[in-house]
Amino acid sequence: MQACIFSPARTAMQQGRARTGKWVVEFEQVSARRPDPLMGWTSSRDTRQQVRLEFATQEAAVAYCEKHGLEYSVRAPQQRRVRPKAYADNFRWNRVVG
Repeated sequence: MQACIFSPARTAMQQGRARTGKWVVEFEQVSARRPDPLMGWTSSRDTRQQVRLEFATQEAAVAYCEKHGLEYSVRAPQQRRVRPKAYADNFRWNRVVG
């Protein structure tokens, strides 16, 4: 069973950086998804896809996978780029519109 360890980025609905320092273990899909013949919903027989484990540190997530004998891959978190902005830049004479 393959697991993926990563630190999720903030969602588009968040302004701050709350709940972004955690590490998540998710399991990869084993069986294919298919539509249910009666309702048409997409489903899978693999229930491990519904499991999402959260850890405070990357080391704790790696230790969990090693303890339970899981193959894992670690994705490095993307670094936050801060672009300094000022409200006065909206009114500069040489600003590029686009």
